[in-house]
Amino acid sequence: MRTHARHEGAQKATVRRRPRRPIDYPRRGRRGVRRWLPSWRQWLGGSLLGFGAIAGLLGYVYVTVDIPDENAAAGREANVYFWADGTQMVSIGAVNRQNVPLDDIPESVRNAVIAAENASFYSDSGVDPQGLGRAVLNMVKGQETQGGSTITQQYVKNTYLSQDQTMTRKVREFVISLKVDQRKSKDEILQGYLNSSWFGRGANGVEAAAHAYYGIPARQLNASQSALLAALLKGAELYDPSANPANHRRAEARWAWILDRQVAVGRMSAAERARYKEFPEPLKESRSTSLSGDYGQTGYLVDVADKYVRQRTGLTAKDLAQGGYRIHTTFDKRRVHQLARAARGVLDRRLEPRERAEDKGVQVGAASVRTQDGAVLALYGGADATRHFSNNADTSGVPAGSAFKPFVLAAALQDGLRADRKGPGGMTPGEALVEGGNATYRELGEEVGHRRVRQVAVDAGMLGRSMARPDASFPLGTSTPSAVRLASAYGTFARGGLQHDPYSVTSVTKDGEAVGGLEPPRTRRALDPGVAGQVDAVLRDAAEDSLGRVASRSGQPVAAGRTTDQDRFRSAWFAGYTPEVSTAVTLFRTRPRDPLLQPLSGVGGGKSRYGNALTERIWRDALLGVDLAPGAGR
Repeated sequence: MRTHARHEGAQKATVRRRPRRPIDYPRRGRRGVRRWLPSWRQWLGGSLLGFGAIAGLLGYVYVTVDIPDENAAAGREANVYFWADGTQMVSIGAVNRQNVPLDDIPESVRNAVIAAENASFYSDSGVDPQGLGRAVLNMVKGQETQGGSTITQQYVKNTYLSQDQTMTRKVREFVISLKVDQRKSKDEILQGYLNSSWFGRGANGVEAAAHAYYGIPARQLNASQSALLAALLKGAELYDPSANPANHRRAEARWAWILDRQVAVGRMSAAERARYKEFPEPLKESRSTSLSGDYGQTGYLVDVADKYVRQRTGLTAKDLAQGGYRIHTTFDKRRVHQLARAARGVLDRRLEPRERAEDKGVQVGAASVRTQDGAVLALYGGADATRHFSNNADTSGVPAGSAFKPFVLAAALQDGLRADRKGPGGMTPGEALVEGGNATYRELGEEVGHRRVRQVAVDAGMLGRSMARPDASFPLGTSTPSAVRLASAYGTFARGGLQHDPYSVTSVTKDGEAVGGLEPPRTRRALDPGVAGQVDAVLRDAAEDSLGRVASRSGQPVAAGRTTDQDRFRSAWFAGYTPEVSTAVTLFRTRPRDPLLQPLSGVGGGKSRYGNALTERIWRDALLGVDLAPGAGR
């Protein structure tokens, strides 16, 4: 018995000497499933260890991750061009964005976005820990890591990070958002968010979105429109109401919810909410980013504006390509549309390129210039700037023909010639201008001197580089002005001999700062008032001969010059003016891979008079379409 006791004591001593494990797992003294269930102490310790590891990792990331440079795309803006009345013409650039200060974004937009996206924006730390937790859980489930984000986090994602939905990107977003919230004011963050967010229809930022959906700048948005734009932040592909009926239902429901939500969070009164009962239907479509807009003329307008800016400011094409410029032009939308309608209407009615070989390759260019100061009001550069790249309104190479003769007459009168002096065939210079007397003007040019004629034409507004060689045919119009320059030079007769260089841009700004060098061109005295008056009288006779009753129907004096059947320069011109506007129209014919102009005989049928009847008709339709409209000329 003693032996058994000794043996039992030895076993107990052996058990007592067995070393203790740091973690009692699997748990001793438990059987079955209970052996594998952690104790509460183990649960607590494991949780604390996990949270500590996460906290340590976040601390390490917080120390090592700094706010990076902005994405290239985040800082890129479009160039925005405006009509003469201040409305937007087009936005051009790889990114359709126009950054605006928060002061130019109405309270209604800020309230709608904050209520819908992040009601605690002005009081939170810039991050949503629960959203990060959901992202971790989704990652574990193999789903997208996207979770709820604050406005600050969305701003960070738009401005500093990629759009990838990865855990690494979410953690970096969380840390950078904390730092951004400490270094930037809430207003700076909100401004950045509203300028960088995607609203659909090619619009980045609220300014571009306001133009794309409502055709107005952001500062003019009302609370109802603001609520719809805020709804688009949830996903423009699902909430653009113009896309399809399902989108419309979703958009209308979220629009109403955002208005109600603003009341709930104290950003709108119930009385104001009650005023917004009708859904603010946006525009069906927006052409604000299309160079083919406005009857295909937008590209030509932008081309002329850009050339003028480069000439006057020193900005290069590379500078403009970087974007961010707001360019205010002189172009009158109504006149641009009417000039395009007139040109297209005449060509569609009179040309049959499938039936007549002579009608193939016909080109038209036209320009209207304000006589008072030289502002370019309208252009017609061709059928469509996205397919026909040469701007017919602003190109040289098309001889002016008899449309040049008024400058020969002005040079002769300036040098003392009497307007009633008889020339070859018993004609006066005025009569020869009306009836196309080439012999009279050839002799007149010889008498005055070709260099003198050239100088008068340049003084009146033509470019020296467009002047032809001063040979025997020079007085008959071998020079090749653009439609813009011929319209401008004819305007000198309308203004009693005062000349204004044509201009197409009134101001350019970038980041709120004005670009210098865009003061309107100075007024110069080009011709004696008496000389300009005599030429004006002759041109009125020419207009009466060409346009007949149209001149009187316009309600104001009309003066015009044009090419005639005697011209053989393979071009047709009609240039004329009222006291307010001078317009020049040219027609010529080209052939692919042939640099020479083609003959105009047969163009438009037998009654076109080598295309002269077509240019007259375009000019007349443009005049009647605008200057006889209500309010024209005021």
